[in-house]
Amino acid sequence: MNSTDLAFTSALEQARLIRQKEISPLELTELYLSRIEQLNPQLGSFVYVATDQAIADATAKTEDLTTLDPDELPPFFGVPIPIKDLAPVAGMPCTYGLRILKNSVAEADSGVVGRIKQAGFVILGKTATSEAGTLPYTETRGFLPVRNPWHLDYTAGGSSGGAASALAAGLCPVAHGSDGGGSIRGPAFCCGLVGIKPSRGRVTMAPVGERLNGAAVEGPLGRTVADAAALLDVMAGYEPGDPYWLPYPGPSFLAATQQTVKPLRIGVMTEIAPVGEADPLCKEAVHTVATLLESLGHQIEPAPNIDFTELIDPFTTVFRAVLAEAGVPPIFLNKMNRWWWVQAQLCSCGQYLRAVTKMQKLAREIVKKFESVDVLLLPTYMHPTIRVGEWARLNPSKTLEKIIEWIAPCPPFNASGQPAIALPTGLTPNGLPMGVQLVGKPAAETTLIALAAQLEPLLWQAEVKRPVIATQI
Repeated sequence: MNSTDLAFTSALEQARLIRQKEISPLELTELYLSRIEQLNPQLGSFVYVATDQAIADATAKTEDLTTLDPDELPPFFGVPIPIKDLAPVAGMPCTYGLRILKNSVAEADSGVVGRIKQAGFVILGKTATSEAGTLPYTETRGFLPVRNPWHLDYTAGGSSGGAASALAAGLCPVAHGSDGGGSIRGPAFCCGLVGIKPSRGRVTMAPVGERLNGAAVEGPLGRTVADAAALLDVMAGYEPGDPYWLPYPGPSFLAATQQTVKPLRIGVMTEIAPVGEADPLCKEAVHTVATLLESLGHQIEPAPNIDFTELIDPFTTVFRAVLAEAGVPPIFLNKMNRWWWVQAQLCSCGQYLRAVTKMQKLAREIVKKFESVDVLLLPTYMHPTIRVGEWARLNPSKTLEKIIEWIAPCPPFNASGQPAIALPTGLTPNGLPMGVQLVGKPAAETTLIALAAQLEPLLWQAEVKRPVIATQI
């Protein structure tokens, strides 16, 4: 196997190769560090590369292989992974996408990072996020803009843009992300990946709480459904004091990829109020997948009418409150976040609580729509990927309008707390990835993962999921 093939080998297969001593954690870690060194200057995927820490950890794990029983190793022993720069990793910078925090080193791991370490992963470093994780593209002052490996003129999305760019370029086998308004699903869509937004309460937010009224959750990005499901198995779980929690389902999420899928009622929608109809390419992807699902025996029907118009104001009110709470002087924020910061200063506690109440009421209405369907099939985003800097000269109000028009299918399910999975379906005529998302009933990740695994062989074949830039080193 050549180095490029190994870099694009699934994380589950890499873990098997390590257990069978066909490759070592050190060899694999050095491979990815070399690829990061060569490609990151063009992509901007990583804001911090933990070379010394990763080599030391991989060396120790390689030595441990000589004495440990392979059957007793944790599931991803020796497999490399990056962490999105919104999650603290002890001994590494945690900037939250803010240039003034470049020298801020975390003293302890977040709860999810602790679980990732316990699973045996070697942490490669921190991937770029948009400033404070607020934007669906990753172009943060003081950092390189994150570019799409499929076409460097285009964005990899946000706020998990660095994670998606790194994974699509073969700089890691799987990646950690988080999603407060589409921040896993959007980058997965932009970069041709599988991205899972888990249900509210599925993944711990320890050691802190969650500041977006339950809208945000950490989750996995993978090149295959199985890899993403297996990483969700690692990340899922409750820590004492979590504000939301769900019992761990059985069987595992990875096991769900092998389940027989019973016929499901699947609602299809391509029009999102108040935005309107999706771009023709996005509509075509949805209709193609609907046809495939019908061929698999599922019942396809028009989706229940869902109008997201009234959700925009309360959702943005809650979202921008995070900027006010963070205590970052507005001079250090980009113009969009500075505008939101000013608006947040004018919002009273009563106005904020009314926005929370309205968001929760609308979330109940969204969930009730799923009484008539098992799964909703809809676009991930309303049109294909935008260029890097495409909206840079717009004023904040116009930028927000553009953002809403693009990401409209995602935030409603952050508000409702439902699970969703983004799946790649192919490439547009100009070579950019295209995809769809599936949304399930509350806590029904297992159903979504089983359905996605059933679809996967009929969609985009794994052997073509390699951007040219990723093979030219």
